[in-house]
Amino acid sequence: MTAMVRAEGVTKRFGPVEVLKGIDLTVAAGEVACLLGPSGSGKSTFLRCVNHLERIDGGQLSVDGELVGYRRQGDKLHELKAREVAVRRRDIGMVFQRFNLFPHLTALGNVTEAPVRVLRTPRERARAEAMRLLDRVGLAERADHYPSQLSGGQQQRVAIARALAMRPKLMLFDEPTSALDPELVGEVLDVMKGLAADGMTMVVVTHEMGFAREVADQVAFLDDGVVVEAGPPDEVLGRPRHERTRAFLDKVL
Repeated sequence: MTAMVRAEGVTKRFGPVEVLKGIDLTVAAGEVACLLGPSGSGKSTFLRCVNHLERIDGGQLSVDGELVGYRRQGDKLHELKAREVAVRRRDIGMVFQRFNLFPHLTALGNVTEAPVRVLRTPRERARAEAMRLLDRVGLAERADHYPSQLSGGQQQRVAIARALAMRPKLMLFDEPTSALDPELVGEVLDVMKGLAADGMTMVVVTHEMGFAREVADQVAFLDDGVVVEAGPPDEVLGRPRHERTRAFLDKVL
């Protein structure tokens, strides 16, 4: 299958600290990949690199065959300008731990804003599409509610709808349920399961082992800035090869 995300020897430093030490990972189009690992293992940093919110220091990273943050001319790489990066970033939706909704806009306004301002979609068409997406995440009846009037799970579902409004080819989720009360986690995971069933390519940083086991095509365990092992969930979660993976799973399962 076509690779949607391909990382080859990706490194990233923050000052003297090397957070990513050579990440190798391929995510096929239509695949759901879950990234697992302890805090500080580099999972969220890698996700931010995929969206070029962080610039990699070494290796090569591409999305749908295009280098992230660079273009190749002959044997040389040239860094993209901010405007070019923004254009490519439109194809990648990202959902964070915190919902980052605009507090002065309703749910409908939050989902409508980017298509109107960035894609120049006519407002009425954008509103119609936003209503369809809010219905998809089970919030059509809350379209006129402001974020302060919504639960955490509802706000996160609006954030997912907002990302989908840009019609992305890839969705990135950075621990999307970690800020939620336990009883609200399921409603967000159900939306994500629906996206997976529809064939959306997804890379998900998560500690939700049940979700990874049920939905993921591939699970990658990261530790200390490298991919320790990756493969189908029944192998990585059920029959891990590496002692470090087994020790982690023994603590979280």
